[in-house]
Amino acid sequence: MDGAATWDALEWTQIDPVSRSPTHGMDEFLLEAEEVIVQGHGVVLLNTDEAGTLSVTNFRLLFVSQVNQGVIALGTIPLTTIEKFTDDVKIPSASRQSDKMQPRELLQVVGKDMRIIIFGFRPRTIQRHAVVDALWRYTKPAQLWDLYTFSCGPSKFNNTNPKLRLFEEYCRLLGKKPLHVPSNAIEVERLTLSNDWWRITAINSSYSFCPTYPSMLIVPKGISDEDLLQASIFRSSKRLPVISWTDSGTGAVLARSSQPLVGLVMNLRNDADEKLVAALCTQTNRSRRKLYIVDARPRKNALANGAKGGGSESSSNYFQSEVFFLGIENIHVMRESLNRLREYVDTHGTTSSDGMSSFLRTGGWTWGGGNLSSMSASVATLGVSGWLIHIQNVLVGSAWIAARVALESASVLVHCSDGWDRTTQLVSLACLLLDPYYRTFKGFQALVEKDWLAFGHPFSERMGIPTVSDNSNMPSELSRQSSIGNLSTSPMRSVSGPGLSSSPGSLSHAQASNNSSPILLQWVDCISHLLRLYPCAFEFSSTFLVDFLDCVLSCRFGNFLCNSEKERQQSGIADACGCLWMYLDDLRASGGSLHVHYNLFYDPVKHDGPLLPPAAALAPTIWPQFHLRWACPLESQGGELESQCRAMSNKYSETLKEKEMAENMARDLKTKAEALAKELEKERQANHSALATAKRSRRESLAIRRAIESLGCKVHFSSNENHDLGSTLFNKTEGLSYSFQRDSGAGSQRDEKADLSVAISAIEDSLFSGNSISEVCESVCPFRTREGCNWPEAECAQLGSQFIGLKANFDAFDRLSIYDCYFKAE
Repeated sequence: MDGAATWDALEWTQIDPVSRSPTHGMDEFLLEAEEVIVQGHGVVLLNTDEAGTLSVTNFRLLFVSQVNQGVIALGTIPLTTIEKFTDDVKIPSASRQSDKMQPRELLQVVGKDMRIIIFGFRPRTIQRHAVVDALWRYTKPAQLWDLYTFSCGPSKFNNTNPKLRLFEEYCRLLGKKPLHVPSNAIEVERLTLSNDWWRITAINSSYSFCPTYPSMLIVPKGISDEDLLQASIFRSSKRLPVISWTDSGTGAVLARSSQPLVGLVMNLRNDADEKLVAALCTQTNRSRRKLYIVDARPRKNALANGAKGGGSESSSNYFQSEVFFLGIENIHVMRESLNRLREYVDTHGTTSSDGMSSFLRTGGWTWGGGNLSSMSASVATLGVSGWLIHIQNVLVGSAWIAARVALESASVLVHCSDGWDRTTQLVSLACLLLDPYYRTFKGFQALVEKDWLAFGHPFSERMGIPTVSDNSNMPSELSRQSSIGNLSTSPMRSVSGPGLSSSPGSLSHAQASNNSSPILLQWVDCISHLLRLYPCAFEFSSTFLVDFLDCVLSCRFGNFLCNSEKERQQSGIADACGCLWMYLDDLRASGGSLHVHYNLFYDPVKHDGPLLPPAAALAPTIWPQFHLRWACPLESQGGELESQCRAMSNKYSETLKEKEMAENMARDLKTKAEALAKELEKERQANHSALATAKRSRRESLAIRRAIESLGCKVHFSSNENHDLGSTLFNKTEGLSYSFQRDSGAGSQRDEKADLSVAISAIEDSLFSGNSISEVCESVCPFRTREGCNWPEAECAQLGSQFIGLKANFDAFDRLSIYDCYFKAE
């Protein structure tokens, strides 16, 4: 429909209607193997009045802001998360106040994750038509392998064998460790294990016994496989009573099944079924264990099913048992309830899908329209939706079941009509209350894989996506991975009606939508209430639950495709698609112990046993992190205490990192200081050695000096270039001398270390007469006697060629290496 709207945030002249790039210039925003199918430019998200580019890819509807070139989360939704969409949209023209009004073409998208968004397209273009056509083709794929997850492949999130994980969980429940760890599915199916009460049977290894049950089942040890075959014919879809959880200490069990086929008058019986149910109640020390049979349906619904051959048990036919009805409605009621809740949140949120604030709706500036009656009416709308009542029914029923097992050590058998919707909710939630292991990350995965995946909750039907109904249309690479024959849709799950596709291998969108229902969402909503009630009992946070649901609804991974374990094995999903659990593990590993998936208040010691909440504490409220995140983003962030605690934890983490960095720097400085200390010690030792060498050299130089002086030579040291002979006599008389000095080198600093000059002078007696020569001889000649000089007969004459006449061998002095440091003053 055309209407009027504002386009203030949009510059039409800057719009490029056609992109030449194969990815339309969206490479930085696309995931692995994600491809752009069609694109709309200049699109406005009316919820927030943001303009940008809207792309339909093979995985999602992607909206990128034109202002900051970033992905807008509200306008980006996986294709399988879209519940419905329409281009027939009418909104009040007053929802946008602007002076600039232009016609627009609208597209409304309703998501399974509680969002309702409206896009406005440029008028008089084919952009909206192209986007709508692409949505029709890609939100309703005709075949399972048309989903994005098969194009992407496992990538780095490889899936391990789910059967092996189920076997490990069974071993934990039985308190046994297998002697041999199986390496593949075939080995798993061949293994048998038992304790004093229960055993694992492989009667369903080929899924011919019950197509919607897992290949391995825990049954009473005293019941043979033949008894199981006889009992299965008495239960709808052959979903006979089997054990889901057992208390290894008391022997009490939680068992599940489908409704018995008692008929219209409720008088049909089956001996094998009664024997099997009786075997669930093992003998206690005093008497036989009590058995509670819990029918999740309203009593009237159970009676109505009797007309179709179903019904409920009679306590008179099952020894020491009681039958209770919990009154939980069917999938169609739950679907309509969620639709009303979504409309309520969108209408009364901070900003609705039409862009109008709830404070301004219906005129006036007061919430609710300015009068108490309209305010009361809006509150009543939430009650009319019935969602919170349904959540409370599931919570109270699960708490009652858990209390019977924990307080009375009684066994409980739970069923509804088919045993794969309400039964799964009740049994898995009761297990969560009874077993602390299921309140951890690893245990939560084991619980979901056991009670939801292995026991055949029909995810494809509940989420409105195709499944495998005939192997003839399966791609060859998937067909080769399958080890099972053709799979026909269960008669209990087949629906017919006008306009539905009857071609094999495909499931029309209309057919799937008819059975869609938020059963898993209800269960996770219940857990969120328990998390708020017992904040220290769960390892995971509410944010983890939201991300878990988003991953399931997006079908980005293969874990929750198809309707049963048999169908997933037939389609080869474990090998062809990525694993959701590996992806979530990788997210937590990237953020460390302070990742938002971790519950900051978790205390495993405080709640190491069953949680048994009283009914008065189970009055539910809207789950803000999920239900309000699109309509009330600020209010959906959780309590102020949790936000402040997480902020403090982040600061503490940053402080620890800074402390670690400071400690590393301190260690580095300490290492450097130790290295410098070692170098200093080496220098000190070298200094001591140099001083000792200097002292030794000084002594040697003194000895040399005395030896030279004893030869009649005078040695004079000077610290400058102009050396003085040190004697007036030598200056006034014609003497002969020899001197040498150390060359300091061209680069030396003369002001820091002066050159050392050494002058050695020798005097010949013939140069002096009279008393002068006598004085000279007395001072320099060691051979002169008291009688006077005996030259040339004196012994000094023997030195003539080396001493007298200055014929001394001065080459010997040239070869001397004399340094100034050797002749420091004493």
